[in-house]
Amino acid sequence: MLTCKAAITDGHGNIQIDDIQVAPPGPGEVLVQLKAAGVCHTDYDSLRWNKPLILGHEGAGQVLQVGEGVSHVQAQDRVLLNWAIPCMACFQCNLGNYHICERSSPVTGQGHQTNLGHARMESCTWQGQPIARSFHLGTLSEYTLVQAAAVTKINSPRLSYAAAAILGCGVMTGYGSVVNAGKVAAGSSVVVLGTGAVGLSVIQGAKISKAAMIIAIDINPERLRMAKQFGATHLLLADSEDRGLMNMASQVKQLCNGRGADYAFECTARPELGAAPLAMIRNAGTAIQVSGIEEVIDFDMNLFEWDKLYLNPLYGQCNPMRDFDRLIQHYEAGELLLDEMITRSYRLAELPQAFDDLLKGRNAKGVIIF
Repeated sequence: MLTCKAAITDGHGNIQIDDIQVAPPGPGEVLVQLKAAGVCHTDYDSLRWNKPLILGHEGAGQVLQVGEGVSHVQAQDRVLLNWAIPCMACFQCNLGNYHICERSSPVTGQGHQTNLGHARMESCTWQGQPIARSFHLGTLSEYTLVQAAAVTKINSPRLSYAAAAILGCGVMTGYGSVVNAGKVAAGSSVVVLGTGAVGLSVIQGAKISKAAMIIAIDINPERLRMAKQFGATHLLLADSEDRGLMNMASQVKQLCNGRGADYAFECTARPELGAAPLAMIRNAGTAIQVSGIEEVIDFDMNLFEWDKLYLNPLYGQCNPMRDFDRLIQHYEAGELLLDEMITRSYRLAELPQAFDDLLKGRNAKGVIIF
């Protein structure tokens, strides 16, 4: 067993940095030394999942050891981690829906992870007892033991560990919602509600898809300035008193020939804005709920008129065997900004400060560096 430091929650809002023990890899497993881990809202939410947990689900590092049967990576390889881990054998995986694998994709209907899938509980212990890892990964740890399908080799010497780490959730979610789920067409108009890390990734996905008009909406002027850097063509400062952003929807329609946009992406995670993208799009347009709202919301069915689509994809419909190489290629071509998205880096012991900066909107993206 390998002893290392990890960020652990008791499931009731508290964090401590303590020693854990990590087992050597068994068949089909990979032991990774983490070099960087992203910090996102889901990590903060997981502090209150009512069970002890090793935090973190965005990470990149170096392979230390592989188990029997693992051939796509080897010791010393630089890798990034993927939290929606396909088993490649269930009903959904056989349909190509690897991101909603029936064996390992988390069940989030009650607002927290309930399915531990095929992760070996005994592979990590804390205080002598097995402990779960967030989304089978637990990347806020110096080492982690994961299924081989969670690991993608980084085929780019230029891509830093910090930039690779953020690909594993927020960037993939935003980019994939545009490219995989929305299938945004060249020359189209796109609205992005909320310009945090996921919203900025939606903007970049829309730019890569050659959308002609990318309208960024936020209540934070500084975030809007960042949105312009990442590819927004129009910036609209929202009013927090504008219920459901109905007044903002009128401005969007004026920009889009009186009809509304072709696509609108909700990236705020605010339940009261769950229906807002429907108000932004034209008839037969597409609204996409990116941020993962998991609450009961009231909808005015008039907003669906006429022939509008409302999609709620998980994780940008990620296919890890395809999408991470594509993202790295876009980065290499200068089409995807990653380093510019990382506002600040932290040590593991500074995780509480990283959460505070996250909640107060100081960062586009914060990253823990090991």
